[in-house]
Amino acid sequence: MKIAIVGPGAIGSTFAFHLARAGHDVTVVARGARLAQLEKERAIVTTDERRAPVEVSAALDATTPWDLVLVTVLESQVDVVLPAVQRSAAKQVMFMFNTFEPLDRFRDAVGANRFVFGFPAILAELKDGKLEAQVIPRSLSALQITIVTDRAWAETFSKAGIATDTQADMHSWLRTHAAVVVPVMILADRVYKRGSGLSWNEAREIASVLVEGLELVRSLGHPLTPSNVAVLGKTPASLLTLGLWLLSRNPAITSLGGKGPGEARTLIDSMVAAAPTRSAMLQSLRP
Repeated sequence: MKIAIVGPGAIGSTFAFHLARAGHDVTVVARGARLAQLEKERAIVTTDERRAPVEVSAALDATTPWDLVLVTVLESQVDVVLPAVQRSAAKQVMFMFNTFEPLDRFRDAVGANRFVFGFPAILAELKDGKLEAQVIPRSLSALQITIVTDRAWAETFSKAGIATDTQADMHSWLRTHAAVVVPVMILADRVYKRGSGLSWNEAREIASVLVEGLELVRSLGHPLTPSNVAVLGKTPASLLTLGLWLLSRNPAITSLGGKGPGEARTLIDSMVAAAPTRSAMLQSLRP
């Protein structure tokens, strides 16, 4: 298949690597320093020196009948690339990023017949332009594997080595996910900036953000998705506090904090806009 990936950061590069290795014709669309790296290598290169040859472009070609255009930029960057994606001759367009916003805007931009949404279960980063990535395997599906709204692409990704399932109610899933990850992002930002774990009182405050976020999602008419997340809303505050206090002492959390607070701010702003009278803790702890 002919696939273009717009935004080959760590996540986009992981998809490019696996899809190219699976035999698909992959073009990555990049800019700035990442574009220069890719033009030099003409491949996605991993930290252990494996290579997956790809085509490289500074712009998405509008005339190519791509089987898929995969958009893996942050939500705050999507408006920059949306016009080019909208004009493209792609058969399908898949957006893949954190958002609390309704999905209608993206669906309307590319047309319902072309629209797909997904979310990656991938731990990845670029180190001096080289990819280090871990794809969450199907054996850990009780936690979370990559999900998309289209079964055919779930099968394509799975065959390429990225275990993927489908999720019909993506809007509820994304909003539930935001409610869970925003407290973790707040925690990670604090830990990264000062180089130490949370105090007990801080962990208790952030636990309140988690509870508030889940209640906000329910108040907007969404079931908590997947349903096992509902247990967090019923967990005693002391246990949530303990869990966050311990998480703040995990060395891996520093890597998340190092990405900066931008994504957390975007999600919080969307959550507050959706329910300004039910988001006091989110507003007060926005990084």
